[in-house]
Amino acid sequence: MTSEKPQEPQVGFSDSPPESTHNSIQDSDVPSSQTLPEMNPAIPEGGYGWIVTISVALINGHSWGISSAYSVFLAHYLATDTFPGTTKLQYALVGSLAVGCTLLISPVATIAVREVGTRPTMLAGAVLQSAGLACASLSGQIWHLLLSQGVLFGLGMGLLFLPTYGVIPQWFTRRRALANGIAISGSGLGGFVYSLGAGAIIRSLGVDWAYRILAIVSLVVNVACALLMRTRYVARPLAFDWSLLKRRDYILILGFGFFSMLGQFVLVFTLANYANIIGLDASQAAWIPALFMLGQAIGRPILGRLSDLYGHVQIAFFMSLLCGIFSLAIWLNATSFGSLIAFALVAGLVGGVFWVTAAPVMAHVVGLDNLPSGLTILWMTLVLPSTFSSSIALQIFEQTGKYTGAQIFTGLTFIAAGLCMGYLWRLQLVKS
Repeated sequence: MTSEKPQEPQVGFSDSPPESTHNSIQDSDVPSSQTLPEMNPAIPEGGYGWIVTISVALINGHSWGISSAYSVFLAHYLATDTFPGTTKLQYALVGSLAVGCTLLISPVATIAVREVGTRPTMLAGAVLQSAGLACASLSGQIWHLLLSQGVLFGLGMGLLFLPTYGVIPQWFTRRRALANGIAISGSGLGGFVYSLGAGAIIRSLGVDWAYRILAIVSLVVNVACALLMRTRYVARPLAFDWSLLKRRDYILILGFGFFSMLGQFVLVFTLANYANIIGLDASQAAWIPALFMLGQAIGRPILGRLSDLYGHVQIAFFMSLLCGIFSLAIWLNATSFGSLIAFALVAGLVGGVFWVTAAPVMAHVVGLDNLPSGLTILWMTLVLPSTFSSSIALQIFEQTGKYTGAQIFTGLTFIAAGLCMGYLWRLQLVKS
């Protein structure tokens, strides 16, 4: 039986209590809501879990949401050449480096949660993240920005965000994907608010004060939410099960994540710059990534519910393909404010499917016992595409003078992600 006293979990914790480690789900596409309630009858199905869900949503909004607002800073840097002599590739690397560092620190975050606890780890992350933003406001050269908003902000975001990833499943069974969708929709809503807010502050007070205001607001909110976090299970040691890399179904999940990140962060970080390229003003350009993130805020809970009803693999397959098709069919032809708004919204609705379905799909494929190890290996796999995706897109633009190549690149990466899930679906049908 699980303990009634709240205790600390590990990052990416599986859905079963320590005493249930012999249970696992292998290669099933049945939604978790149909299988896990029997394994965890003591899960409260909400209660204080809703406070945890809202806290995680706010943390996502004040970590991933602020990170995605770098698209507005990037558009400003490219338009004004803030640091003379800096290339587009170097400017783009700042935002994506933060994401790469967030994922790269996942093993350290796991160890920290196990050794000192969830709250201390998250509080340290909140301080580091805000310190990164504050230091970014003092940047006089591009390498200052790379170290502050890139490395320091990213490491802080990793320590803040990663400990929350496995907490919500401890409080829900039937509504697990719905609660998870609500929590991760916070990043979309935060991206919407802070993309518009950062753009307005930059225009009125300057880029330095934009960083300082974001630092103060994020510190207050993240510290408060970290103090509200409560977990239910005792931590288990992290074990890297490298034998997972010999499994074809697991490799397909890694491929799904790899290609999804290649496409997603191109959209997150370059849409504002594309708006500038086609002649939109700074205010209009700030609206485009904001609406993309608003689409994610709306779409993620919907995708979570759909995946509960129709299967995580199936929804991941169809929505990834749709995002690729939208990129090729709409973005390639978006040359006005209205058409770009339409693309940002529809791409946002389906473009966040990876974050909704990754953990449930992996639970079905590798089993609950291997879920922590599987997720940690997945985070490490995502470091390279997350770090260099937007840089690749801007390099293509710089070499060709057109965004066409970057748009095709984005569409094909989402289609490749969908095909990985389509093949996984086929494997599951064969085994059943």
